[in-house]
Amino acid sequence: MGSWAKCNLSLSLLLIGVIVIQSNGDDSACDFFEGSWVRDDSYPLYNYSSCPFIEREFNCQKNGRRDQLYLHYRWQPLHCDLASCMELYGKITRSIPEFSGEDFLQKFRGKSIMLVGDSLSLNQWQSLTCLLHSAMPTVRFNLTRQDLVSTFTFTDYGLKVMMVRSVFLVDVVGEKIGRVLKLDSIEGGKLWNGMDMLIFNTWHWWNRRGPSQPWDYIQEGETIRKDMNRIVAFEKALETWGNWVDSNVDPLKTKVFFQGISPSHYNGSDWNEPDVSNCMEETEPLLGSAYPAGLPQAVGVLKRVLSKMTKPVTLLDVTLLSLLRKDGHPSIYGQFGMDCSHWCLAGIPDTWNQILYNLIL
Repeated sequence: MGSWAKCNLSLSLLLIGVIVIQSNGDDSACDFFEGSWVRDDSYPLYNYSSCPFIEREFNCQKNGRRDQLYLHYRWQPLHCDLASCMELYGKITRSIPEFSGEDFLQKFRGKSIMLVGDSLSLNQWQSLTCLLHSAMPTVRFNLTRQDLVSTFTFTDYGLKVMMVRSVFLVDVVGEKIGRVLKLDSIEGGKLWNGMDMLIFNTWHWWNRRGPSQPWDYIQEGETIRKDMNRIVAFEKALETWGNWVDSNVDPLKTKVFFQGISPSHYNGSDWNEPDVSNCMEETEPLLGSAYPAGLPQAVGVLKRVLSKMTKPVTLLDVTLLSLLRKDGHPSIYGQFGMDCSHWCLAGIPDTWNQILYNLIL
């Protein structure tokens, strides 16, 4: 097979997140989500000052974080050398194609993109809008918020990038007994119809207890409980979401992604530093391609649910690459005390969106 044919085959297989490439004369698999972080002083992809709408909880440099080494790392996938393929399409790249704001805006002219989930979706939404705005700063934009929906419109291109807060994807309903988390109800999905791209996420809130838990009871069918195994509840909710996608999404009109499980770093034992209890003094990523504590259980649950779905959903499998970045959180330079769950911007979500960009090329 000639190199041109190999590259065409490679690009077509991006729909499932895997590409076939030619490397040193041998065929091998390239997985965007397996790799390591390498120092690259051309990063970050933008400066926080060029993105005036970054929310305080993610704006670490503006909030006083002085170390900057964490900004100068690039994700390098294993076994990947896309340059030969992309050169055939007139593009030169270092590892995976650079995020092109102009290309993205042209590709999605007149379209609507919606991210649905919790504050990690907000993190990714802000990253995506910053990447686009910083690349094309003269393009007019409008930012509006109404109830749970935030809409960033690039008016010159007619592109809407929307964020809908839905931390469980399934419904939480106020009833006489209190707030009920309904594992088999997804009325909120009415807001998701008609989009050209949907990017979903949930996990961050499933283990919340005490005052921060936003529900009082869990309901499945006619059964109402005060509590249940959270992993089981998470899987049942994902199955309800999966059924919604299978019943409501036309793959010819709408691309569907799932953000994956974004990790936290509160336990240093997970990365072989047992005396560490947060991410505050972390300034560099973990070296290599493996995380000592392994992957969270939720990753397996998510992949199991996705494997049963009939409509195509591409998993942005960002867990491993994010686990290696214990240095990328706001810590005390956010908004809510010690934050080792969200990510500084510029930062790790920019890589999530760079991979997203590659998957839609």
